[in-house]
Amino acid sequence: MTERASPTSHRLLLLRHAKSSWDDASRPDHDRPLTKRGRRAADVMGTHLRTRGLVPDLVLCSSSRRTRETLERLGLAGAEVAIEERLYAAGEDDLLGRLREVDEGVRSGLLIGHNPGVQDLATELAGPARMGDAARIREKFPTGALALFAVDGAWRDLDRATARLESFTAPRDLG
Repeated sequence: MTERASPTSHRLLLLRHAKSSWDDASRPDHDRPLTKRGRRAADVMGTHLRTRGLVPDLVLCSSSRRTRETLERLGLAGAEVAIEERLYAAGEDDLLGRLREVDEGVRSGLLIGHNPGVQDLATELAGPARMGDAARIREKFPTGALALFAVDGAWRDLDRATARLESFTAPRDLG
């Protein structure tokens, strides 16, 4: 009788882009830059990620200017980066589908995207809990916020049953 291998454990980070500017109404949504507040928040979140040892192996980032600027300010040296048009304004199902395509060799992945898709996906993965971080995610997923999940099993099997919410952090939580 052969022994079954234990599930592979991955780490998933879901980050909503930092605060972006609405100052120029003629600017297409895709091209909106970060505000000063957004740049500060992205810097704070980058420090948080690096300090906690959460630098991912792979970053999947929407092609919008605000997500790319958020990524830049995180300072995640060494991570493989994929800027993807299909992540721009993607919904929960599309985001989940993309994450299920991640190569099994990737131990930790960060997805930088937009609401409502990021919040909807985080809410689904967090499950029905009505207290703590899961409740906070349901209530509001502010710009610059990060949901951290442990994933037991393969990326292709990612769903509520394989994901466990470990933490939810908004820039304001970090001072």
